[in-house]
Amino acid sequence: MTAIVVRPERARQADRRQESIALSHVRLMMVLLLFVAAIGAISIRILCLWAFNRPSAAYDPSDALLPARGEIVDRNGVVMASTINAWSIGIHADRLLNPPEVLARQFARLMPEHSYEQYLKVLKSGRRFVYLRRRALPELVQQINAIGEPAIDYQREPERLYPQASLASHVLGWTDIDGKGASGMERVLQSRLIDPAQRGAPVTLSIDTRVQAAMESELSAAMAKFSAIGAAGVVLDVRTSEVLALTSLPSFNPNAPGHIPMPEPGQVTVRFNRATEGVYELGSTFKPFTVGMAMDSGIVTSFGQMYDCPKALHAGRFTITDTHPFGRRCSVAEIMKESSNIGTAQIAEQVGAQRQRAFLQRLGFLDRVQVELAERGRTLTPGNNWGQIATMTVGYGHGIAVTPLHLATGYATLFNGGIWRPATLFKIGPGHPLPAGHRVFTEQTSLKMRPLLRLVVLKGTGKKADAPGFRIGGKTGTAEKILNGRYTHGAVVTSFAGVFPMDDPRYVVIAMLDEPKATKDTYGFHTAGWNVAPVIQGVVRRIGPLLGVVPDESREVDLSQVLPYVREEGH
Repeated sequence: MTAIVVRPERARQADRRQESIALSHVRLMMVLLLFVAAIGAISIRILCLWAFNRPSAAYDPSDALLPARGEIVDRNGVVMASTINAWSIGIHADRLLNPPEVLARQFARLMPEHSYEQYLKVLKSGRRFVYLRRRALPELVQQINAIGEPAIDYQREPERLYPQASLASHVLGWTDIDGKGASGMERVLQSRLIDPAQRGAPVTLSIDTRVQAAMESELSAAMAKFSAIGAAGVVLDVRTSEVLALTSLPSFNPNAPGHIPMPEPGQVTVRFNRATEGVYELGSTFKPFTVGMAMDSGIVTSFGQMYDCPKALHAGRFTITDTHPFGRRCSVAEIMKESSNIGTAQIAEQVGAQRQRAFLQRLGFLDRVQVELAERGRTLTPGNNWGQIATMTVGYGHGIAVTPLHLATGYATLFNGGIWRPATLFKIGPGHPLPAGHRVFTEQTSLKMRPLLRLVVLKGTGKKADAPGFRIGGKTGTAEKILNGRYTHGAVVTSFAGVFPMDDPRYVVIAMLDEPKATKDTYGFHTAGWNVAPVIQGVVRRIGPLLGVVPDESREVDLSQVLPYVREEGH
C-alpha cells in the first residue's frame, strides 16, 4: 500500500511566492525592453532630425528674440514706431458653455465696436473660431477673462506701437490688422522691417521729432484761428534736401487707423497727405523762380531794371491785376517787394514758354515730387496750351499746381547755390549717401536772390514772418481756388516759403493753409501775409536754436543790391 505524502502548507506558499517573483521578473524585463525600445526610437528620431533638418549656417538662435517688425527712429534716435506683444481675443462658437444671449450682452458692453445683435449672431453661428478683438489691451483681456467662458481664446500677437501718437502720422503711415505696412514709410520699408537679418537695427529717418512737433503746433493753432479746412508744412535742409518735418493737417493716430472719422462732404480723408499728395496753385511763391530764370537767361541784369506796372495789364482776353497796384514804372526789387503779378507776368513773358518749361522741368515741378513715399500727387500744368498767357500766369504761380514739398525743394535749389536734389526722408549717412543732384541756377544767381527775398520780409508782404536775429527771407503766396470750374475770391490757398538764415541759407520752411477765413485781427483780409506768415515766425523761433541757428541781431543780409531801387514813399 502506497503512502500519500502531504506537503506542508508552508511549502506550498513558498512555491507560489517563487512563481510570483518569476512572473514579476518577466514583466519587469518586458517593461525594460519596451523602455529601451522607446529610448532607441527617440534617439533614432533625433539623429534623423539632426541629419536631415540641420539649420543653415546663417541661422542665429537670437532671431527668435527679435521683434516681428523693426523699429523706426528719428534722426536723433527717438523711437517713432516699434513692435510689442499684444493680445487677441477670439471665441470658439461651437464650444459655448454660457448662453449666447448672456455673452453677447457682456461683449457689447466691454467691446462696443459691435452691437449686441452682431455678437449674438457670431455666437450662434457655431463657427470653430472667430476673432472678437485684435490688438487688445491687457485691461480688456482681464475683463473678458473674468466672464469665465472656457470657449474664449486668448493669443499673443505683435502690435505696432507709435509712441508719438499722431506726430508725423502721414510720414510714418500705419500697418494693417496683420501687421503689414499699409501707407507711409511703413509701406516703403515693409521688406526691410521684417527681414530677420536687418530688423534688429532701427531705420533712421531724416525727421526731427522736435522740429516736427513745432511745425504741427504752429500750423494747428493757425488752422484753428483762421478756420481753415487743412494745412501743410515742410522743413527741409537746404544743402542735403533731408526732410526734418513734413506735416499734413488734420492728422490721425496710427495706433488706431480703423477709427478715423469719415470726411465731410466735398472734403478729403485725414489720411490724405496734403504735403506730398495734394497739389495746389501756390501763387506768388513762384515769383522768385521767375526772376531767377530771367537772371540766368540774361534778361534781368539788375534789381533796378524797370517795367511798366499799370493798374491793370491786358493780355489777350484776360486782365491781370495787383493787390497793391503801382500805376507807374517799377523796379524788379519793387515787383518782388509788393508781389506784383503785372510786373512778374512781363518778366515771365520775356523768359518765354520754352525756357520756362525747361527750368520747371529741371526743378522737378512737371513730375510727381521725388521722395520715398508712395503717396505723391500728380502735378497739373498747362500741358499743350502752354502759350503766352499760360507763361505769364505760371510766372506768378497760377495755372500750375504742385505740392508743398515741390515748393520746398525748389527754394532749396534757388538758395543752396543752384543745385537741385530730390527730397529724402532718410537721414544722410552710412547707407544713405547725399542724393545726386543737378544744376538748375547759376551760383551767382543763387547768391543775388538772397537780399531780394530778405527785402520781402523786412519791408514787403512778408513782414509778419520776421523773427529778429534769424534773418528770414521768403515770399508770400495767395491763390484763389477753382470751384465749379471758376476761380473764386472767397476760397483761397495761402502759403509762405521761407529760408533762414538768409545770409547763409540752411533751412527752408514752408507753411500752407487751405481756405483760411478772415478775422477781426486781419481786418477782413485772408491773404498769406496775415495768416500764414506768422506761422513761419513762430516755427523759426522754436526750431532755430534746436538746429544750431542762434539768433544774432548784429548780423544782416547785404541789402545794398536792392534798397536803392525801392521807393520808400507810398504809391
